[in-house]
Parts: sequence; structure tokens; C-alpha cells
Amino acid sequence: YPTWKRTLARRARESQMKRFCRAQAIQRRLEEIEVTFRELEQQGIKLEKLLRDESESPADQQTQWTNQLLYLVQKKNNLMTEESDLMIAVQELKLEEQQCQLDEKLRSYMNKEDTLKTAEDERAEQEILKQLVEVVNKRNVLIQLQEEQRLSEL
Repeated sequence: YPTWKRTLARRARESQMKRFCRAQAIQRRLEEIEVTFRELEQQGIKLEKLLRDESESPADQQTQWTNQLLYLVQKKNNLMTEESDLMIAVQELKLEEQQCQLDEKLRSYMNKEDTLKTAEDERAEQEILKQLVEVVNKRNVLIQLQEEQRLSEL
């Protein structure tokens, strides 16, 4: 087993572990966002009740509650944006994993001697190459989507 093949295998395992760790971190953050959503929702409900039920309160108090409610809405919108970014990151990780698997398959076909390749091997190699191009294009679309979102936020 040549050294370069061992190196490629090791790098593939390392990148797979990195993707796995990133996926776990994203999942944890999505769960945190979900909990925060629920908390913000509860706070918002309390503030709305105060605003409706305490219509006789001083104007300063009502203004303060309204400002708190607007702050909660802004915080929720920021979390929704972050959640959207994380969902895109999840899709990107899936595509990255697909790309690595296809790279590995393609490399195994390309390492085969041309004289030993059958017609089926040639077709399989072309199909994998086609799938690889599709995955790369999908990743490109995700990156463009992220860039558009970033620019729209500015």
C-alpha cells in the first residue's frame, strides 16, 4: 500500500471527522436556537398581555413594554437568520460529504490501468464524474445563496 494512498486515506478520515464535528456543533446550535425561540415567545406573550390588560398604565410604562416587545421581535428575527444560515451549512456539509465519496470512487476508477478498464468501468467513471459536477454546482448555488443573504442583510 503506497504511502500516498495511506496519506489520502488519512486525510479523508480527518476531513470526515471535521465535517462530523461541524455537524454536531450545528445541531447543538439549532437546538439552542429552538429553546431560545420558545423563551422569546413566552416573554412576548407576557408583554402582549401586559400591553392589552394594563391599558390604564402610565404612558412611560407602555412605551417601555412596547420597546421590549420590539427588542424581542428583533432578537427573534436575528435567530431566524442564524437558523437559516445553519440550515444552509447543513446542506453544504451533506454535499461536501457526497463530493468526498464521489472523489474516492472516481479516484479508484482513475487509478485503474486504461488497458484493464472495461466498458462498464468507463461508463461508471463518466457517471461518477457527472454526479461530481452536479454536486459541485449545487455547492456553488448554496454559496451564492449565502452571499445574496449576506448582501441583503447589509
